[in-house]
Amino acid sequence: MTLLQVQDLVVEFPTRRGTLRALDHISFDIAPGEILGVVGESGAGKSLTGAAIIGLLEPPGRIASGQVVLEGQRIDNLSSDQMRHIRGRKIGAIFQDPLTSLNPLYTIGRQLTETIQAHLPVNNEEARQRAVRLLEDTGIPGASERIDHFPHQFSGGMRQRVVIALALAAEPKLIVADEPTTALDVSIQAQIIQLLKRVCKDRGAAVMLITHDMGVIAETCDRVAVMYAGRIAEIGPVHEVINQPAHPYTMGLMAAIPDITVDRERLHQIDGAMPRLNAIPPGCAYNPRCPRAFDRCTRERPDLLDAGATRAACWLHDANAEALA
Repeated sequence: MTLLQVQDLVVEFPTRRGTLRALDHISFDIAPGEILGVVGESGAGKSLTGAAIIGLLEPPGRIASGQVVLEGQRIDNLSSDQMRHIRGRKIGAIFQDPLTSLNPLYTIGRQLTETIQAHLPVNNEEARQRAVRLLEDTGIPGASERIDHFPHQFSGGMRQRVVIALALAAEPKLIVADEPTTALDVSIQAQIIQLLKRVCKDRGAAVMLITHDMGVIAETCDRVAVMYAGRIAEIGPVHEVINQPAHPYTMGLMAAIPDITVDRERLHQIDGAMPRLNAIPPGCAYNPRCPRAFDRCTRERPDLLDAGATRAACWLHDANAEALA
């Protein structure tokens, strides 16, 4: 059973100098109760993918083709008013900076109860009781008193828990979490990770976890999609992608993680940088930085190919790769 299907999604930004393609035929799915990690360097298109799913693309960004299907219903072609009912009720969102999601002039309780009443048929008292339970579930101590506090009266980790409570307020089926632990210290980060995992287990919700931290991916996710230049480079079970990466880009990301068991003078790095949207090379977008690139990589763009337990967009996994190399 599939909760979310993203099929050949293309996101473009029209400019005076031409149209820039930021997402180029992205396809993946998420099952109920599953955590899918989306990882890659800055500029890979991770957050943009989440924004396209939620329906929060900044103009002039637009979905040029493809579709997003949630519980069998296509949602990418809905109007703003229709998407407003989907967001919160069926899709929750957690952003990196909790202060961008919280109104500093309203108490936490008011923001929670208004969100609950916007999506569920409950009265003021029922909404407040539900809000207190949400705060308790997300680990806010003294929730019945703290509910009347303002955002500035909470620490960064506690504010992030409040944002998670807001995302869960209407019991959505899907949560898009855009780097929810990046600004937190390691101990709070671990608590947030455990909270997300518990939400999936107890509520059957699915999570799309956007991050650049492979450690968070390894600790949290069931599957992972590695993105590069607006495309999926590799996707598969977390254990396989981390321990047996099939795409040279994934190999580079894994090699860049410090290994405390090995004495190195210098850390590994991937030479070069993510290409600009107006300068994406033909063929495989990673070919200028790839140590294993051959002629076909510069001419033809590979689709996702079977690579053992994962799928990788790399000609090295084509049946005819050796003959063409």
